[in-house]
Amino acid sequence: MNLMKRHIGMCILIVAFINAPMANTLSVKDSLLKLNNPVDADYLKSRLQQQSPRLFMNHRIDRQLKKQMKTDALLQNVYRAIQLSATELMDKPLLIRKMEGKRLLDVSREMLYRMNVLCMVYHIDQNKQVLERINKEVLAVCNFSDWNPSHYLDVAEMSLAVAIAVDWTGEALPDSTLKMAKQALIEKGIAPSFVNRSKHHWLKGSNNWNQVCHGGLVAAAIAVADDAPELAAKTINRALEGIPYALAQYGPDGVYPEGSTYWYYGTTYTALTSSMLSSAFGTDFGIADYPGLKESATFRAMCNAPSGMYFNYADCWDVRSKNGDFTLAWFANQTGNSLFFERERFMQDPTQMDELTRHAGVGLIWLSQVQPKTKKAVLPTAWKGNGVNPIVIFTGGADDKYGYYLGAKGGSGSVSHGNMDAGSFVFELKGVRWVVDPGNQDYYPLEKAGFNLWANCQDCERWNLLTKNNFGHSTLTVNNQRHNVQGTAEIIEFNSGSQPKAVINLTPTFKGQLGHVERTFTKDSPVSLIIDDRFKLEEATEMITWQLITTAEVDIEQGGATLSLGHEKLKLEVLSHPKAQLSVVSLYPAPLELDRQIEGLKRLEIRMPAWIFKDGQGHISVRLSDDALQLN
Repeated sequence: MNLMKRHIGMCILIVAFINAPMANTLSVKDSLLKLNNPVDADYLKSRLQQQSPRLFMNHRIDRQLKKQMKTDALLQNVYRAIQLSATELMDKPLLIRKMEGKRLLDVSREMLYRMNVLCMVYHIDQNKQVLERINKEVLAVCNFSDWNPSHYLDVAEMSLAVAIAVDWTGEALPDSTLKMAKQALIEKGIAPSFVNRSKHHWLKGSNNWNQVCHGGLVAAAIAVADDAPELAAKTINRALEGIPYALAQYGPDGVYPEGSTYWYYGTTYTALTSSMLSSAFGTDFGIADYPGLKESATFRAMCNAPSGMYFNYADCWDVRSKNGDFTLAWFANQTGNSLFFERERFMQDPTQMDELTRHAGVGLIWLSQVQPKTKKAVLPTAWKGNGVNPIVIFTGGADDKYGYYLGAKGGSGSVSHGNMDAGSFVFELKGVRWVVDPGNQDYYPLEKAGFNLWANCQDCERWNLLTKNNFGHSTLTVNNQRHNVQGTAEIIEFNSGSQPKAVINLTPTFKGQLGHVERTFTKDSPVSLIIDDRFKLEEATEMITWQLITTAEVDIEQGGATLSLGHEKLKLEVLSHPKAQLSVVSLYPAPLELDRQIEGLKRLEIRMPAWIFKDGQGHISVRLSDDALQLN
């Protein structure tokens, strides 16, 4: 123990020069709403829950969980899925420090999954074989040379995993393992974050790194708080100072700039941080009530289309899991709205569920906290979300027999994980996605090839990719040029009702290419959509290309086309130019070997030379419809 204290003292010396600023009340400084932040060593010692568990549950929450487990069929069903996952893990090889390019992230995430599953099963069942496996897993990762601090997401997720193991197993692990785990949480988790701070952009960053890194280190701090209270307090204090820089991105309406799957990543860690602070200190210091955060649950739910796909703008993946969303369940408890509690998905046969998320153990705790008598609001059929990457969504409602879905966006390629996709949209009818977004693609093959994926200047390499540039999105292109990466398109008009309408000002997107540009989306019937573009020509304007990205078969007709997928069909009419000739550009295989290859992908184009528009004014209007649906 003396050796441990000396070691902790050395780590504290590393960070002793840091005096994190504190705010005792919510205040606005430099337009940023601060969190309540009274945390110092004295506060920690007086307010921290005295005994474990502290992370996500305390003795009260634990009693509630175990009591409900006896009678609650939903909790029993989800726990059965966790047990099945734990059984599968028992025979898997222990983790090794295997890098994928610059990342250890897959290993860290696998460890987090294993600890969520195994530690929850041990906590409930007290199975000694499971405990032995937890012990081996913890020793394996704590013996890594480091947790890859050059890519701090890896450290954060590993820190959360080991912190859960330390906290949820109580004193059941051997003393030597607990000592090594706490030492690793300090040496490999927390301490590197206080060295070379200028390299840690996430400390006051605005994207998901902020949420994930602070969340993982808060968990580590709580796990080592008894042994290193000064270091733990500094870490938590710093997190409360830094997290608002990411939370501010949810304003004003809850739209997450990086898209739905990154919403899940970043927001889950915000929910984890709020939850662990609440269980450990009795308060989350204002995180859950931060403006825009609770509204983001509506954003997430609205991005789930009838087909089972996401509105997959930005670096977002295509299809959601068929499992229930644990993070939305946390929001159900926070908002009192059972709309976010996906009961049917949690009640499916455990043997038929997709692989559980790496937060499944915490998710079980969150499910136990959802109140059974919460209200159930109805999602709007027309919704607008403003922010740095604004979107609009039209649906037919929960009982819509036509499966209508439009997701459209403004925004800018300059946002985190952003693309040159302002004005783009996805469109569905009858569960068929007719207009697609190419979505995201794996980062590692690109980075391995030396591709510069992350710089986003106007001429940067990122924009060569079809998933990132405007040539792979359903928007306008002028003179075959890229969009202006710094231009931000905003929603300037929105009307809900039986025929909802949204107008997006695309003028900044086409700076130097077109004058004033507006794109209007109108749901003119339950089975149709009108896209209306009006613009002023510039002297430099030569060619305007209207684009639609699809995987459907396309039959060109006079003034339009018919799209076919299976037995379903969609009609495209060029209302403004009934004599227009359309063309199809195959995007499969995609232009670059490094592009994402999507079978059947194509770009349907209407190419309009500037000279056909009179008086410097341009107008292109297109209608997508399946009017036959209403006749059946």
